[in-house]
Amino acid sequence: MKPPDQEALVRAILAEGVRDPRILEAFRAIPRAAFVPPELVDQAYYDEPLPIPHGQVTTQPSLVAKMVEALQLTGSETVLEIGTGYGFQTALLARLARFVWSIERWPDIAETARANLARQGITNVAVLVGDGTEGLPAHAPFDAILVSAAYPQVPPPLVEQLAPGGRLVQPIGTGGDEEVVLFEKGPQGLVRRRTVSLARFVRLYGKHAFADTAR
Repeated sequence: MKPPDQEALVRAILAEGVRDPRILEAFRAIPRAAFVPPELVDQAYYDEPLPIPHGQVTTQPSLVAKMVEALQLTGSETVLEIGTGYGFQTALLARLARFVWSIERWPDIAETARANLARQGITNVAVLVGDGTEGLPAHAPFDAILVSAAYPQVPPPLVEQLAPGGRLVQPIGTGGDEEVVLFEKGPQGLVRRRTVSLARFVRLYGKHAFADTAR
């Protein structure tokens, strides 16, 4: 049997109802195999999460597609990503937006992501190590924010740093059984728009989320 390839991922996200042609093109252009641990390259084009260091996992590609599609990026946005991982979602966002600021909790994972992105010639992104729940006030406001870890509420700094009319996607829950929710910044604050998907995510740690006891 022929092993799966990038088109297999495109078929997987089509099967999940993703239709945005820019996202389909991005999945064809960005090789997931360049953003997974070397020993797992042969599993890169299966639609499943893969383990990375510190007990983390990459997000399932079809779920990445649904979360990114919910942001409705047109190419002009500045995006904040919380949870870089090995950089695959970051690369997709960079192809779909003007610039991506990405915050990763673990320095070694951040360094791997930077190297992966550089090897693909992706330059409109900056990967920083820090507490994602505090956002990046020096670079706010952001047109879109994508959070790749779970907490029952959106951290207040992220609400504050989202531009008026901006969209934010976050898994809402305690870790392991979540609703991925799309929010929009209205005149009175954050408005819940819809559930994007059900999913299982690792917990969001930081000053405005779960206490970081792993350090």
